Amino acid sequence: MGILERFSTIVKSNINAMLDKCEDPAKVIDQYLRDLREDLAEVKKETASIMAEETRAKKLLDEHLSEVEKYTELAKRALTAGNEGDARVFLEKKVSLEGKTSDLQNTYSTAKSNSDKMRQMHDKLVSDIQDLESRKNAAKAKIAVAKAQEKMNDIYDAANKADSKVDAFARMEEKADAMLNRAEAMAELNTPVPDAAAELESKYSGAAPSAVDDELAKLKAEMGL
Repeated sequence: MGILERFSTIVKSNINAMLDKCEDPAKVIDQYLRDLREDLAEVKKETASIMAEETRAKKLLDEHLSEVEKYTELAKRALTAGNEGDARVFLEKKVSLEGKTSDLQNTYSTAKSNSDKMRQMHDKLVSDIQDLESRKNAAKAKIAVAKAQEKMNDIYDAANKADSKVDAFARMEEKADAMLNRAEAMAELNTPVPDAAAELESKYSGAAPSAVDDELAKLKAEMGL
C-alpha cells in the first residue's frame, strides 16, 4: 500500500469509527478534529520527508547532467588542442554517464510525482480542517437547539401524561361519588319503617304511676289545678 493510500485509509477509518459509535455529535466533532490534526501532523512529517527525497533526486540528476556536460566540454577542449585521443576518452566517459541518465530522470520524476501528491494531500487536509473549524460552532449550535427541542418534546409528553392522570383522577372521583350515593341509598332502603302504634303503646299502657306522678298530683291539688 502506498503512502497516499495508507493515509487515506487512516482518515477514513477514523471517520467511520466515530460515526459507528456516534453518541454525542458535539463530542464526535471535537474528536474528529483532534484526529484530523494528528493525521495532519503525520502527513506533514511524511510530506517533508518525500519532498526531501525529491530534492535529493533532483540534486543527483543535476550533478549527473553537469558531469555529462563537463566531459563534453573537456572533449571539445581536447579537440581544440589537437588531442583527438584525449577527446575520445572524454567522450567515452560521457557516453558511460549518459547510460545512467534515464534511470536518474525516472527516479526524479517519480520522487517529484510523489512529492506533488503528498503536498496536494497536505494542502487539502489543511483546507478541510480550516473549513471544519469554521463550521464547528454552527454545527454545535444546531446540536444544542436539537437537544433543547428534544427536552421540550419530553416535557410536552410529560404534560400530556399529567393531563391524562388528572382526567383519570376526576373519573375516579365520579366513581367514588356514585359509590357513596348508592351506599347511602341502600342504607336508607335498609332502615326499618317506624311502627306508630308501637310508639304510642307505652303512652297509653296501664303502668302504675311513679312517685313523681304522685308528687305532681299532690302539687296540683295544693295549687288548685
